[in-house]
Amino acid sequence: MSWGGVVVAAAFSTQLNPDRLRFRLVGAHTDSPNLRIKPNPDLSQVGYRQLGVEIYGGVLLNSWLDRDLGISGRVVVGDQNSWETHLIQVDRPLLRVAQLAIHLDRDVNDGLKLDRQSHLVPIWGLGDTEEGAFSSFLADELGVNHSDVLSWDIMCHDLTPASPLGRNEEFYVAPRIDNLASCHAALEALSGIETVEEDTISVVALFDHEEVGSESSSGARGPMLSNALERLAATRAVSREQFLRALTKSSCVSADGAHAVHPNYVDRHEPQHRVALNAGPVIKLNANVRYATDAESSALFQAACQSADVPFQQYAHRTNLLCGSTIGPITAAQLGMSVVDVGSPQLSMHSAREMAGSSDPAYLTSALSAFLADT
Repeated sequence: MSWGGVVVAAAFSTQLNPDRLRFRLVGAHTDSPNLRIKPNPDLSQVGYRQLGVEIYGGVLLNSWLDRDLGISGRVVVGDQNSWETHLIQVDRPLLRVAQLAIHLDRDVNDGLKLDRQSHLVPIWGLGDTEEGAFSSFLADELGVNHSDVLSWDIMCHDLTPASPLGRNEEFYVAPRIDNLASCHAALEALSGIETVEEDTISVVALFDHEEVGSESSSGARGPMLSNALERLAATRAVSREQFLRALTKSSCVSADGAHAVHPNYVDRHEPQHRVALNAGPVIKLNANVRYATDAESSALFQAACQSADVPFQQYAHRTNLLCGSTIGPITAAQLGMSVVDVGSPQLSMHSAREMAGSSDPAYLTSALSAFLADT
């Protein structure tokens, strides 16, 4: 099942036993922090055409400066009686948020401060703006009448392609590693399962809107996952009572990026939990349940790593810094199942271009395969 920013995929035996049913679930999110085009975006300022943008999620603002940007998303086309959704992706240099020259901001290297409303407005042309200019541009790209463009969900994206990095290519750099790396690993793991135990439904659920709180119909706080699991169970003649019992016997891996120790900012990391790139998946723990991991769910994932012959690490946040969260605690609260928060380590999280270890995607995929297959 897929719609919007959501994917739910499953594997199960045709001989499933309803009384012994349990789920093995991997959850991740498809969205990443970015700049999104406003509904009435057309602006002009001293001879430049610009587009109004809104900040989506916890964007590392400075990372979007001086980058060649394309756009992607969906456009609704039609009239008041009928409409349809078109996907769009413009992968040519279209927009740029130009940084102020140092000659005009001599103190910039003592601390860059960016105003979200006025300093992050991308340039996309010269001249006075025309009402509906961006809408007309979308229509031309899609080959439809200008008047047929009704609305859009459009984001900016960095055009620099993903690439290996380092003397021995120990790293890779790319946009949206958080959290497409987890999505890729989860789907690869599920698609590689050859057999599923008779008592297990193995599921991958990829949510939208994690970066802004998950409170949407396609977010982890909504009913989508619970409904999807119950519908999957119903295809195997599982009763409501059997389904509810199954949830209590089930387990979930919440897969999201983890903070690797930064060589230039070692003091920002908990001394006894310094996570390394290319050293395997990270089990994330937090006493205040910002992560859902507990001793039992940690042991379950450790067993999966050992079965897959994959190294693992453990992460705890510095006590004097606020800790982020994931869909893990949400899933545990919504479904009442055991959840472990894990992820591949990375640097530059929430930058327009992130960095990770080149060995870690395979490590995470192997560990998730073992978990989903219950081996």
